[in-house]
Amino acid sequence: MTGETLFALASAPGRAAIAVWRLSGPGVAEGIRVLTGRAPPQARRASLRQLVDPFTGIAIDQALVLWFPGPDSFTGEDSAELHSHGGRAVAEAIGAALGKLPGFRHAEPGEFSRRAFLNGKLDLTEAEAIADLAAAETEAQRRQALAQAGGALSGLYDGWRAELIRLRAHLEADIEFPDEDIGDPVAQLSGQIAALWASISEHLADGYRGERLRDGLTIAVVGAPNAGKSSLVNALARRDVAIVSPEAGTTRDAIEVHLDLGGYPVILVDTAGLRDASGLVEAEGIARARARAETADLVLALFAADAEPDTETLALLDERAVVVRSKADLTEPHEPPHPTGARKSESPSPAKAGEGGTRRDSDGRVRVLQPIEISVKSSSGLDTLLQTLTARVAALLADRGPPPPTRARHREALTNCLTVLAAARTAPLPELAAEELRHAADALGRITGRIDIEDMLDAIFRDFCIGK
Repeated sequence: MTGETLFALASAPGRAAIAVWRLSGPGVAEGIRVLTGRAPPQARRASLRQLVDPFTGIAIDQALVLWFPGPDSFTGEDSAELHSHGGRAVAEAIGAALGKLPGFRHAEPGEFSRRAFLNGKLDLTEAEAIADLAAAETEAQRRQALAQAGGALSGLYDGWRAELIRLRAHLEADIEFPDEDIGDPVAQLSGQIAALWASISEHLADGYRGERLRDGLTIAVVGAPNAGKSSLVNALARRDVAIVSPEAGTTRDAIEVHLDLGGYPVILVDTAGLRDASGLVEAEGIARARARAETADLVLALFAADAEPDTETLALLDERAVVVRSKADLTEPHEPPHPTGARKSESPSPAKAGEGGTRRDSDGRVRVLQPIEISVKSSSGLDTLLQTLTARVAALLADRGPPPPTRARHREALTNCLTVLAAARTAPLPELAAEELRHAADALGRITGRIDIEDMLDAIFRDFCIGK
């Protein structure tokens, strides 16, 4: 381990009641002696001390000092915290004094967590969860990150890895003792390998939920020009984020708004109005609108009550759509929208009022259920729309058991594990099957950091905030 001692402001910079400094490394005890004139306090007990600049002798502030001797600390090293007043001048003075101490340097983002990992205090999934906890903005994000930080995800992967090692040991025992007549070892273990493959495959399929919980589920707002998309986005965001104008085509690029719907993170995307473009810039905006609608998790399709349903928006309707008739305050609403290919004389499928969903019939056509009637001007129907969206989001992201993978690197390693497990089941020789099982165990080990992963550490920890 490096001989450098790290320090960083772990609380948010700027004016505050209290600022928290974190220190970790071999020089922490001496640093406390130099700054306070006294030895470190009793472990894990707060002690009020005066901090003094060791080079000028000028008092800086009175602070609470907490001492965490290694290895019983977050990083596994000698560590301390200084709780000072939160003024900017105080923080700058403490930072300057710490920077003058021999062997001390300001920590880079994630360095405390990285040292905790290198000292065996955390595995990689737990370290990633700490970053997710610090970034959590909704209740669902907090719950997922907390479960992962508590080892729920690493416990799952370590259990699978232990099973792979056990299966490999059986195969290698047959290789080492060929005189023992135990039949075909690969065939005998095939069922256990298949069961493990099924469990990992089911877990990987739940990765959609884990990554959406972490990054946010996307809802694309689509419709013709002047259907009320920007007005609705502003109303749902409760602030003016998009330009609202009676002039058609004012939205040219996608505008994203982050919302909390029932504790779930959502990215609401306002898009350009769908029509025949009048210029190159608008054409690009419409192309982007269609692209966002195609990749979105849900589509909020708006049809204005004072206009015929447009074919461009109808063409985007599928099972992801929530259909809304906007401008319901107008006096002459048109007939509910029908998907392309449906005859207007047909009645919409039975549905609860305000359901706003769609259904694909046996003939392959998408049918619109009763649209949600809203008026941004009078705020009518907005509560119903929010309840519908929240229910749809919860159906996609609600907790369904074991913790899901939360990052692309988890998904990549799990996919690799499944590939080599499939090869192990069909391997013609025990030696080949054992080698495939080794690769499968290594793939799981890379997720938690149980095997050499030095090449990915920089990429993982650089996205942490300073002080973590």
